[in-house]
Amino acid sequence: MRIGQPRSLQTRQLLVASLFLLAFLALAGYALDRAFLKTARDQLADRLQSYALSLASSGEFARDGAFVAPESMPDSRFARPGSGLYAEVVFPNGHWDSDSAQGPGLPPAPLLPARRTRFEGPLEMREIDGRFGEVYRYGLGLIWSSDDTNKAAEFPYTIYIYEDTDALREQVTVFRAALWRYLGGAGLVLLLLQGVILRWSLLPMRQVIDELKRVQRGEAQRMSERHPRELEPLTDSINAFIQGERENLDRQRNTLADLAHSLKTPLAVMRSKLDDEASDDSSLRSEVRTQVQRMNDIVSYQLARAASRGHALFAQPIPIAPHAEQIVTSLEKVYASKGVLCEFELEEGIQFYGEAGDLQELLGNLLENAFKWAKSRVLLTIEPIACDGGRRPGLLIAVDDDGPGIPPEKVALILQRGVRGDERVQGHGIGLAIVQDLVRAYRGELEVSTSSELGGARFEARMSPGP
Repeated sequence: MRIGQPRSLQTRQLLVASLFLLAFLALAGYALDRAFLKTARDQLADRLQSYALSLASSGEFARDGAFVAPESMPDSRFARPGSGLYAEVVFPNGHWDSDSAQGPGLPPAPLLPARRTRFEGPLEMREIDGRFGEVYRYGLGLIWSSDDTNKAAEFPYTIYIYEDTDALREQVTVFRAALWRYLGGAGLVLLLLQGVILRWSLLPMRQVIDELKRVQRGEAQRMSERHPRELEPLTDSINAFIQGERENLDRQRNTLADLAHSLKTPLAVMRSKLDDEASDDSSLRSEVRTQVQRMNDIVSYQLARAASRGHALFAQPIPIAPHAEQIVTSLEKVYASKGVLCEFELEEGIQFYGEAGDLQELLGNLLENAFKWAKSRVLLTIEPIACDGGRRPGLLIAVDDDGPGIPPEKVALILQRGVRGDERVQGHGIGLAIVQDLVRAYRGELEVSTSSELGGARFEARMSPGP
């Protein structure tokens, strides 16, 4: 990758997705670890509680107030010193410790109120070898009542069950090792799967790039139409751009061909005049002046016509109403003697997606033609053409007049492209030919028919929706 070059889309998506995946796995692992630790502590508390209840149900106090442990303890570890499981009974006149508690220094154990329980830890204690360890402790507050009716025989006592943290710590350690091992494996599998899915999802983009390279090498004329709907606006725009460039190139070639063909006749006339030895200087100068002026008119016309053909494919929208009003105002002054009235049927805020010069050329030629042949009325109708897929709307421009109209057999003649050397600017031909070229440049169609409203001619230009 070159310095300063942005990362590829695949790299960006893979990096972002990997970061989110790692963050998710970390949060999931932390949540599972906390949940397991809480469950393990709850299970430990339940187990210690069962030991305490078992000791409370089977143990008793002698008449001298000493606690008498049951012969069979709930767990054999209570009888093994330093086993890690300890029992202690605290009462007002002393306390009792299980055999396993002989040696270790248990934490201070206060009396608890009756029917009060307490689970706490880790608490620090001194082990048999003098080191300090940690234990969890469960306390159960009780009241001892003998069968004697003497109320003084009742007194509170508390049973404490201790278990060192080694067992729980080892259990948590094993769980964490398994948890992160499985999460790590799942993360690697998900990363690989994510890379495969990402590569598969970006395959249409690589196909678009391959098609573009084929178009650049001349192996294909345009982009194919078999692409996902998300890429259709892109490929349609590229095809429109390619088509527009080819049309511009064709128009330039046609313009040069027209210009060359048009200049052949005056050049041939001047050459024949120069070869004519009988011609005098005055007639030669007059003929050369005439032909030069004719050539100048031809060049000016062809250049203006070539300029009217090009258009920007992705131009900003232009409001139509101001341009239409300006053109009509000028034409009403030119044809003031005829008293022609032009009516508008325009949607409010309607716009033209193209160049302002193209809009003026299009409206100017259509309206001037209508004013020229109308008796008293001209109708300008402009409305959008609905489209789907989020594309910009098309445009319908129609001009009606109440003139004599155009016979159907002459429609093709007046719209044909002027390429002859004796082509003249006056009349229908040139202006309508320019309109025809402009409409085609915007991928539209120009239709000529009889006006149903005014009875004369109707010129209808339909520009297709844009990309």
